[in-house]
Amino acid sequence: MKPPVAFVLSAWFLLGPTLRAQKSGADAIPESLVQVRRIFVAQLAGGSQADALRELIIASLDSTKLFVLTDNPDRADAILKGAADDQTFTNTFDSQEGVSNHAGLGTSAYSRTGGLRIAAGAADNESHHIKERKHEAYAAVRLCNRDGDVLWSTTQESLGAKFRSASADVAAKIARQISLDMDRARHPSLAPPASKP
Repeated sequence: MKPPVAFVLSAWFLLGPTLRAQKSGADAIPESLVQVRRIFVAQLAGGSQADALRELIIASLDSTKLFVLTDNPDRADAILKGAADDQTFTNTFDSQEGVSNHAGLGTSAYSRTGGLRIAAGAADNESHHIKERKHEAYAAVRLCNRDGDVLWSTTQESLGAKFRSASADVAAKIARQISLDMDRARHPSLAPPASKP
Protein backbone atom coordinates (compact mmCIF):
# COMPACT_ATOMS: atom_id res chain seq x y z
CA MET A 1 0.00 0.00 0.00
CA LYS A 2 1.41 3.38 -1.04
CA PRO A 3 1.61 6.17 1.55
CA PRO A 4 -0.71 9.07 0.81
CA VAL A 5 0.77 11.98 -1.14
CA ALA A 6 0.15 14.38 1.76
CA PHE A 7 2.28 12.15 4.03
CA VAL A 8 5.17 12.04 1.52
CA LEU A 9 5.10 15.82 1.05
CA SER A 10 4.97 16.53 4.77
CA ALA A 11 7.87 14.11 5.37
CA TRP A 12 9.88 15.87 2.66
CA PHE A 13 9.26 19.32 4.14
CA LEU A 14 10.13 18.09 7.63
CA LEU A 15 13.18 15.98 6.77
CA GLY A 16 14.42 17.97 3.77
CA PRO A 17 16.24 20.69 5.76
CA THR A 18 17.87 18.04 7.97
CA LEU A 19 19.11 16.08 4.96
CA ARG A 20 20.35 19.25 3.27
CA ALA A 21 22.11 20.34 6.48
CA GLN A 22 23.86 16.97 6.73
CA LYS A 23 25.00 17.26 3.14
CA SER A 24 26.36 20.77 3.73
CA GLY A 25 28.22 19.70 6.88
CA ALA A 26 31.80 18.47 7.21
CA ASP A 27 31.54 16.15 4.21
CA ALA A 28 30.36 18.86 1.81
CA ILE A 29 32.89 20.08 -0.72
CA PRO A 30 33.27 23.87 -0.78
CA GLU A 31 32.31 25.47 -4.07
CA SER A 32 33.44 28.99 -3.17
CA LEU A 33 36.05 30.71 -1.03
CA VAL A 34 33.53 31.72 1.66
CA GLN A 35 32.69 28.06 2.37
CA VAL A 36 36.31 27.17 3.20
CA ARG A 37 36.90 26.60 6.91
CA ARG A 38 39.96 24.33 7.22
CA ILE A 39 43.11 24.58 5.04
CA PHE A 40 46.08 22.31 4.52
CA VAL A 41 49.15 23.99 2.99
CA ALA A 42 50.88 21.44 0.76
CA GLN A 43 54.61 21.30 0.05
CA LEU A 44 55.46 24.03 -2.46
CA ALA A 45 57.44 23.36 -5.60
CA GLY A 46 60.48 25.55 -6.14
CA GLY A 47 64.01 26.02 -4.95
CA SER A 48 65.64 25.30 -1.63
CA GLN A 49 63.78 28.14 0.11
CA ALA A 50 60.29 26.81 -0.75
CA ASP A 51 59.94 24.99 2.60
CA ALA A 52 60.81 28.13 4.59
CA LEU A 53 58.34 30.15 2.51
CA ARG A 54 55.64 27.52 3.20
CA GLU A 55 56.13 27.98 6.94
CA LEU A 56 55.88 31.76 6.59
CA ILE A 57 52.67 31.40 4.53
CA ILE A 58 51.15 29.12 7.20
CA ALA A 59 51.98 31.66 9.92
CA SER A 60 50.57 34.56 7.88
CA LEU A 61 47.34 32.70 7.05
CA ASP A 62 46.94 31.71 10.69
CA SER A 63 47.27 35.35 11.77
CA THR A 64 44.21 36.28 9.66
CA LYS A 65 41.99 34.06 11.89
CA LEU A 66 39.88 33.30 8.79
CA PHE A 67 40.69 29.58 8.68
CA VAL A 68 41.77 26.65 10.78
CA LEU A 69 45.19 25.48 9.54
CA THR A 70 45.75 21.74 9.71
CA ASP A 71 48.66 19.39 9.08
CA ASN A 72 46.22 16.60 8.15
CA PRO A 73 45.15 16.89 4.49
CA ASP A 74 42.29 14.42 5.09
CA ARG A 75 40.64 16.84 7.54
CA ALA A 76 40.99 19.90 5.27
CA ASP A 77 38.21 21.05 3.01
CA ALA A 78 40.70 22.99 0.85
CA ILE A 79 44.38 22.63 -0.01
CA LEU A 80 46.78 25.47 -0.80
CA LYS A 81 49.19 24.36 -3.55
CA GLY A 82 51.73 26.09 -5.73
CA ALA A 83 55.35 27.11 -6.18
CA ALA A 84 57.61 29.52 -4.31
CA ASP A 85 61.24 30.50 -4.01
CA ASP A 86 63.56 33.11 -2.55
CA GLN A 87 66.63 33.82 -4.64
CA THR A 88 69.73 35.84 -3.82
CA PHE A 89 71.38 37.86 -6.55
CA THR A 90 73.97 40.63 -6.84
CA ASN A 91 73.42 43.90 -8.65
CA THR A 92 76.60 45.47 -10.02
CA PHE A 93 76.89 49.15 -10.86
CA ASP A 94 79.85 50.62 -12.75
CA SER A 95 80.19 54.35 -13.32
CA GLN A 96 82.94 56.66 -14.49
CA GLU A 97 83.10 60.43 -14.22
CA GLY A 98 85.69 62.74 -15.71
CA VAL A 99 86.44 66.46 -15.91
CA SER A 100 88.94 67.96 -18.25
CA ASN A 101 90.01 71.63 -18.65
CA HIS A 102 92.49 73.11 -21.10
CA ALA A 103 93.62 76.70 -21.54
CA GLY A 104 96.19 78.31 -23.74
CA LEU A 105 97.73 81.74 -24.39
CA GLY A 106 100.13 82.58 -27.15
CA THR A 107 101.68 85.34 -29.16
CA SER A 108 103.69 85.16 -32.26
CA ALA A 109 105.99 87.54 -34.04
CA TYR A 110 107.52 87.32 -37.42
CA SER A 111 110.92 88.25 -36.11
CA ARG A 112 113.80 86.03 -35.22
CA THR A 113 113.56 86.88 -31.54
CA GLY A 114 110.59 84.49 -31.05
CA GLY A 115 107.30 84.73 -29.24
CA LEU A 116 105.53 83.83 -26.01
CA ARG A 117 103.44 80.67 -25.63
CA ILE A 118 101.72 79.39 -22.46
CA ALA A 119 99.50 76.29 -22.17
CA ALA A 120 97.87 74.61 -19.18
CA GLY A 121 95.73 71.49 -18.78
CA ALA A 122 93.99 69.66 -15.97
CA ALA A 123 92.04 66.37 -15.90
CA ASP A 124 90.29 64.43 -13.14
CA ASN A 125 88.77 60.97 -13.63
CA GLU A 126 86.88 58.95 -11.05
CA SER A 127 85.34 55.47 -11.37
CA HIS A 128 82.98 53.58 -9.05
CA HIS A 129 82.30 49.85 -8.80
CA ILE A 130 79.39 48.98 -6.47
CA LYS A 131 78.00 45.51 -5.70
CA GLU A 132 74.65 45.19 -3.92
CA ARG A 133 73.32 41.87 -2.68
CA LYS A 134 69.51 41.44 -2.85
CA HIS A 135 66.78 38.87 -2.31
CA GLU A 136 63.79 38.32 -4.56
CA ALA A 137 60.96 36.09 -3.37
CA TYR A 138 57.87 34.94 -5.24
CA ALA A 139 54.94 32.61 -4.68
CA ALA A 140 52.19 31.48 -7.05
CA VAL A 141 49.54 29.65 -5.02
CA ARG A 142 46.02 28.35 -5.52
CA LEU A 143 43.37 27.11 -3.09
CA CYS A 144 41.62 23.96 -4.34
CA ASN A 145 38.75 21.95 -2.92
CA ARG A 146 39.01 18.15 -2.59
CA ASP A 147 37.67 17.71 -6.14
CA GLY A 148 40.60 19.80 -7.44
CA ASP A 149 38.50 22.83 -8.38
CA VAL A 150 40.40 26.10 -7.95
CA LEU A 151 38.54 28.37 -5.53
CA TRP A 152 41.14 31.16 -5.31
CA SER A 153 44.63 31.97 -6.59
CA THR A 154 47.25 34.70 -6.40
CA THR A 155 50.82 35.43 -7.45
CA GLN A 156 52.95 37.65 -5.23
CA GLU A 157 56.57 38.78 -5.38
CA SER A 158 58.82 41.04 -3.35
CA LEU A 159 62.34 42.43 -3.12
CA GLY A 160 61.78 42.94 0.60
CA ALA A 161 60.02 45.55 2.68
CA LYS A 162 61.27 48.10 5.18
CA PHE A 163 60.90 45.81 8.20
CA ARG A 164 60.42 42.40 6.51
CA SER A 165 62.50 40.05 4.40
CA ALA A 166 61.40 39.29 0.85
CA SER A 167 59.96 35.91 1.88
CA ALA A 168 58.07 37.31 4.87
CA ASP A 169 56.71 40.10 2.68
CA VAL A 170 55.41 37.61 0.09
CA ALA A 171 53.71 35.56 2.82
CA ALA A 172 52.11 38.71 4.25
CA LYS A 173 50.90 39.75 0.78
CA ILE A 174 49.24 36.35 0.26
CA ALA A 175 47.45 36.60 3.62
CA ARG A 176 46.36 40.17 2.86
CA GLN A 177 45.06 39.21 -0.60
CA ILE A 178 43.01 36.25 0.64
CA SER A 179 41.58 38.44 3.42
CA LEU A 180 40.55 41.11 0.90
CA ASP A 181 39.05 38.55 -1.49
CA MET A 182 37.19 36.79 1.33
CA ASP A 183 35.76 40.13 2.47
CA ARG A 184 34.66 40.96 -1.10
CA ALA A 185 33.05 37.52 -1.46
CA ARG A 186 31.15 37.91 1.82
CA HIS A 187 30.06 41.49 1.06
CA PRO A 188 29.69 41.82 -2.73
CA SER A 189 28.06 45.24 -2.36
CA LEU A 190 31.37 46.59 -0.98
CA ALA A 191 33.41 45.35 -3.95
CA PRO A 192 34.73 48.06 -6.28
CA PRO A 193 32.77 48.41 -9.54
CA ALA A 194 34.05 46.46 -12.51
CA SER A 195 36.02 48.55 -14.97
CA LYS A 196 34.42 49.10 -18.36
CA PRO A 197 36.33 47.88 -21.44
